[in-house]
Amino acid sequence: MSEISNSLVEKAISVGPLGDEREIATITRPATGAVEKAALVWLGGYRSDMSGTKAVEMDLLAAEHGLQAIRFDYSGHGVSGGEFRLGTISRWTEEALAVISASGARRVILVGSSMGGWIALRVIQEARRLGLAFDICGLVLIAPAPDFTVDLIEPHLSEAEKQSLAERGYFEEPSEYSPEPNIFTRALIEDGRLNRVLTGMIETGCPVHILQGMKDPDVPYKHAMKLMEFLPADDVVLTLVRDGDHRLSRPEDISRMKAAIVAMI
Repeated sequence: MSEISNSLVEKAISVGPLGDEREIATITRPATGAVEKAALVWLGGYRSDMSGTKAVEMDLLAAEHGLQAIRFDYSGHGVSGGEFRLGTISRWTEEALAVISASGARRVILVGSSMGGWIALRVIQEARRLGLAFDICGLVLIAPAPDFTVDLIEPHLSEAEKQSLAERGYFEEPSEYSPEPNIFTRALIEDGRLNRVLTGMIETGCPVHILQGMKDPDVPYKHAMKLMEFLPADDVVLTLVRDGDHRLSRPEDISRMKAAIVAMI
């Protein structure tokens, strides 16, 4: 292993067409290893940011192995610009692609948490469609929530929430992780239908390791099992944590995440 370096590069990149630019904050740890290995890319969840426990632990793991590590905040999240209420899966996927492209990394391992798991799958699809100059050689998905707007939100909308969406363009619900309520917009839900991935076989072209808590109140573990059904052609491992919650941020959970990443390395 390489000696751990504290040299982190913080910068913002502009993403989006004229009139819809967002300043996306990034933190990159340069590689220090002599042999070029895959960079680690953190893809966070809905309303989370790059300073969270798992994101920082991924960065520290990269430092131990001399790897490049890339973290960023989606628009409307953390210290990035842009309005949260304008956020959609399409916009956040566009930002992820731009950040990875700007990093110069040629091979990457995507580490996606919750919504970040959905973004990771869309990044693979869009990078392939656009012919971008980087290869994805591994996926570590933590409580992945692909198609969550379609599968986990829309079927359970109350009449009051439907009315709020129609009249105000959004609805709110209490958050277990923040004093501020979660906000789900009509734009997010409509765009989610256009970004569905659980509609046919997903060809990632790389190994996939899914970590899922069985006591997750936000993304039921059966959703991870459903995802498995759409990954039949790949080397896929599913680790179910019997007492695990949605965050999977306990020391033992972090150890599992790190072991999965190291296996990809």
